[in-house]
Amino acid sequence: MIKRKLYKITELSCNKYSVSWYIDCFIILLILLNVVGIVLESVESIYTKYQELFYYFEIFSVVVFTIEYLVRIYSITESPEYKHFITGRLRYSISFYALIDLFAILPFYLSFIIPDLRFIRVLRLLRLIRLLKVIRFIKAIRVIEAVFRNTKDELFISFLIIAKVLFLSSTLMYFCEHTLQPDKFSSIPATMWWSTMTLTTVGYGDIYPITSLGKFFAGLISLLGIAVFALPTGILVGGFSEQIRFKKSKDR
Repeated sequence: MIKRKLYKITELSCNKYSVSWYIDCFIILLILLNVVGIVLESVESIYTKYQELFYYFEIFSVVVFTIEYLVRIYSITESPEYKHFITGRLRYSISFYALIDLFAILPFYLSFIIPDLRFIRVLRLLRLIRLLKVIRFIKAIRVIEAVFRNTKDELFISFLIIAKVLFLSSTLMYFCEHTLQPDKFSSIPATMWWSTMTLTTVGYGDIYPITSLGKFFAGLISLLGIAVFALPTGILVGGFSEQIRFKKSKDR
């Protein structure tokens, strides 16, 4: 009975002003305050003045997130998908949302095990993972998940095409420019930096062709990049349109 109530409380609430809704709002607010805290800690004058406050707020946040994580692990067997009391919990613990919950609190506990100051700085940065916890409370994420799930084959093919174009353009430009610019186009992997910037139309300008043939191919590659990178965009737009139409017809 208690486990069932805990499960309902931790699940995303559809009813405003219920206990679950208030808890969802509290968790979202705490996540956002953590992000604000991470940003403010980077300001040396603020961090020095309120270091103790930041520390106690971090402990409070970790305690809340740890309790939330443990309650979810305990009550998840109420879900039909994770019904078995051992394997169900194990399967849930490696799910996307459970891993985010775990990584949101793990840096704090690891800092006691590994006291290296450089490692602690990295762990403090990893607290930004807590922002991903908000995903659980956004209903629109379900639509995004469905779109990626339904278009995964098409997306895989489009990214495979992008990878092939990236490899071919890098190889081509390497042979065009290597002789005159051996320091910049030193190898095919090094040339991939130029190809990535050109195909995505970013073009930092730190590396560019100087031969006539290289310039000619660079123009073609730039035009090709517009078409190639439009592929996954078109697939996702089509997937979203289809999913929204399906959702609207289902709600009628």
